[in-house]
Amino acid sequence: MKIFKIAAAIAALLIASHTSWSQTRAEVQVSGLTCSMCQLATEKSLKTLGFIGEIKPNLNTGVYTLIFKKGQSVDLDQIKSKVKSAGFSVSKLVVTLSFDQVAISNNFHYRYEGKLYHFMNVAEKTLDGEVKLTVINKDFIPAGDFKKYAAQTTYSCYKSGVMGKDKVVHVTI
Repeated sequence: MKIFKIAAAIAALLIASHTSWSQTRAEVQVSGLTCSMCQLATEKSLKTLGFIGEIKPNLNTGVYTLIFKKGQSVDLDQIKSKVKSAGFSVSKLVVTLSFDQVAISNNFHYRYEGKLYHFMNVAEKTLDGEVKLTVINKDFIPAGDFKKYAAQTTYSCYKSGVMGKDKVVHVTI
């Protein structure tokens, strides 16, 4: 009986870890922060998003680590909007996603949790486990960086942000 309970517990853990692939966290670099009141205003704005479970701000670097609630759909545009509504802008956004042996290459498009991701400026490799991806969509990076990436691709989805009816999240590693 004891062996059965242990085996059942291990099986439950394996199934839970297999089905819980998701965006687990993000690191948001906010530009324009000058004081602790600015940091607090941004944190309060971000806390209104239902998919954020915990926020860890770092005033020295201007980076907010966002821990997402399990099972919640994450909207990166809402994060950007909340930062803007606090009076600041996103200068960098790094999301952590879990992968299970996904082979990628430059200009590879991948559907993940209902979102379409476009990998840009990457070498061929296989992603496995948690991987940090830098979002390079317009308004998530400085204008000069956006122009640099736009010059490196012939895909119109980068400039428009959409492919057909799908909104595209452009990322690099």
